Amino acid sequence: MRLVLLGAPGAGKGTQAMKLIDKCGIPQISTGDILRKAVADGTPLGKEAKSYMDSGGLVPDTVVIGLVKERLAQDDCEKGYILDGFPRTTPQAEALDAELASMNTPLTDALSVDVPMDDLMKRLTGRRTCKACKQMYNVHFSAPQKEGVCDKCGGELMQRDDDKEDTIKNRLEVYQKSTAPLIDYYKGKGILKSVEGTGSIDDIFNKVCSMLNA
Repeated sequence: MRLVLLGAPGAGKGTQAMKLIDKCGIPQISTGDILRKAVADGTPLGKEAKSYMDSGGLVPDTVVIGLVKERLAQDDCEKGYILDGFPRTTPQAEALDAELASMNTPLTDALSVDVPMDDLMKRLTGRRTCKACKQMYNVHFSAPQKEGVCDKCGGELMQRDDDKEDTIKNRLEVYQKSTAPLIDYYKGKGILKSVEGTGSIDDIFNKVCSMLNA
């Protein structure tokens, strides 16, 4: 299984990826992790990426694709892998497909975890974290017994700046503009599968496994 995982921020795709990793014994590929390792190891592509990062610029798609290609050629990817967070745009998806075709290892599936926009807003803006013990809550789905107070240690609950409504709306708008078109791209290639990302984590995972025949 060579899988691209799609879904808006808050859709829970990361949680489902971890469960797939445990079940199928395949690695999760994160471009952030690849970049950091390549830079730390001082590989040729890592040095090139570092030059852009040090100047505050974005690492070009060609460099990122090269790093992804190197990672997918490693032994632990022979049985498959899960790409989470990449590609983010249609041009990246096209470039990735070209590289995978040259390796004779095309993607087998693109899985979209779909959650209604209202639910995404509640999941993201409702998050609260205890300042003391870091226990997580959600005011809509798993609220503390006393508003603003941690059940576990009595500490004060806070909302992170990046979980505030204006920030969340911006993140979701960026996703819709740049990443959501990937759904149409992979649908056109005949490998898109969609699963409703509402309900319990285990219920969603059962639907994912059924969809992927995992």
